[in-house]
Amino acid sequence: MKEKASIDPTMKVPVLIINGFLGSGKTTLLTSLLVQSFKRNLSVGVVVNDMSELDVDGLLVAQREFFEKDACNFESIHSHVLSSNQGINKLRHALERMVSNSPLELLIIETSGSCHPMPLIEFFSTQPQFKLIGVLTLVDSAMIDQDYDCGQELVPIMQRNLKNQQRDTTNLLVEQIMFCSHLMLTKVDRIAESKINTIARTIHELNPLVPVVSVPWGNLPLDEVLAMTEYDYHRVAQLIKELKPALELECQDDRPYNLVTRAIKDDRPFHPQRLWDVCNQHLGQNIYRSKGFFYLASRDNLSLLWNQAAGGINLELIGYWRAAVLEEEDHRFDEMELEALRKRLAKETGRFGDRHCHLTVIGDKAQVDWFAESLKRCFLDEDEIEHWRSGGSFPDPWPENYARLEH
Repeated sequence: MKEKASIDPTMKVPVLIINGFLGSGKTTLLTSLLVQSFKRNLSVGVVVNDMSELDVDGLLVAQREFFEKDACNFESIHSHVLSSNQGINKLRHALERMVSNSPLELLIIETSGSCHPMPLIEFFSTQPQFKLIGVLTLVDSAMIDQDYDCGQELVPIMQRNLKNQQRDTTNLLVEQIMFCSHLMLTKVDRIAESKINTIARTIHELNPLVPVVSVPWGNLPLDEVLAMTEYDYHRVAQLIKELKPALELECQDDRPYNLVTRAIKDDRPFHPQRLWDVCNQHLGQNIYRSKGFFYLASRDNLSLLWNQAAGGINLELIGYWRAAVLEEEDHRFDEMELEALRKRLAKETGRFGDRHCHLTVIGDKAQVDWFAESLKRCFLDEDEIEHWRSGGSFPDPWPENYARLEH
């Protein structure tokens, strides 16, 4: 690895904000930029925000090779949306700790999907140590196609909200677009090319002075980020003036736009068939996001990542449970390694070693509780647990390759 160039401590730290609605691909883009930065030995600070108490995104990013165990260049702010008053205060303290420990060449902030960009833009306009260079708004093309008729319903719904003096997730989505410096379409591989052009044209009308680009799988070149100039605060001055009264009320709330989160924690595995049925038959439109770690009774050696946004579910293999490794006859570990595993497992409080299901569900108040309870009914009951532990099998319709499922 080449030697790092010295960093001028008098230079402002460039700040990139990755913003966008729930499930739009922000963590994928962040990971791509971190991979590129790591290869170039760039000193990058990262703040990840998750409105859920489970902090799934923070855990996923922190586990990557870019950060040491006690890294001072990584901060996770969870249980608070970053655009709330509490979120801004936590961000201020996190940045103070970060810059006092190590010089940075770039700071990247991944917001939660319920985060409004305006309070963050105002915050960085007053920070002498930092220079905001970009507010990237990621727009889920598949969601815009499915929920807003390729974007053509965005403005009519927004107008109805204004007439009725109400604010909901459509207001948030539109305003995320209006405040951005770069508009990025994600998940374009999931819809027809003709629809992509319609979506790009429609949403560009909301912010015609910024570029619209397609970013499949988070493939944004780092050089494009580093070439960005300072954010144009003057362009959004009137917009800030118009929205400030409404946003001041929302800044008091960590769950704006009628959004709620529910955490599901259990040590039991899911019944694969029941889970499949719930996801295929009962995943409502207003369940915007669910994510977390889980396991299936039919694949109890595997730790899986659950990642749902709008009507799509993606399963990803994270690793193997330690308890499963010890249960394998052909584990290929020596006695010292096995003893270390046993000691770690002895500290676990669950019935099944380190196996667990920790999920968070985010969505409209009217549906979240119902969907969360439906998921809980997918756990094995006590009779099924006895069947499972005695080596019994269960029907499993989930794909072996953990492909994305469309609903």
